[in-house]
Amino acid sequence: MKLIASLTSPYARKVRIVLQEKRIECPLTVDIPWNADTKVGELNPLGKVPVLVLDDGSTLFDSRVIVEYLDHVSPVTRLIPHDYRHAVQVKRWEALADGICDAAASIFLERKRSEAQQSADWIARQEVKISRGLQALAEDLGERNWCNGESYSLADIAVGVCLGYLDLRFAHIAWRNDYPNLARLADKLAQRPAFADTVPQA
Repeated sequence: MKLIASLTSPYARKVRIVLQEKRIECPLTVDIPWNADTKVGELNPLGKVPVLVLDDGSTLFDSRVIVEYLDHVSPVTRLIPHDYRHAVQVKRWEALADGICDAAASIFLERKRSEAQQSADWIARQEVKISRGLQALAEDLGERNWCNGESYSLADIAVGVCLGYLDLRFAHIAWRNDYPNLARLADKLAQRPAFADTVPQA
């Protein structure tokens, strides 16, 4: 088994954190989908990372599929609850956090285009998604210790990765000032080795 990933991808970081929390040894191959020599398209027809290559040569994508698979192959540190209702809530947190990352990544890519080609309306639409998404995360978290209640789960990993990606690409967004409860969660997560070992560098 090996993981194909970019070190700045929030989705790949989510998988890397899950691998570490689950104590699963898995070699990492760095491949940037935007590079001319990328091999990602040969493993994932959508040309996206992360991709998990299994021992039989088959592949899994995207990150939500990969982390659910990993949570089932190792009994260590269950990250998605067995109870269906609680599991759905964890996956909802993940969907919201990933959606914020989707919007942020969309802006990042749009701004890589020439200024004449960029769409201000498109960027503004994505910014609204980020703003509303952060507000929803903060409201759902409230004063709880962890996203899904009293125990650490995939929900916390997804939210922590999302906030880390905003710090990496959109440092001007003052989410720590606007949502102190998210800041407290992020600071707590930063103390975990799996988060500390996977901090992305610009």
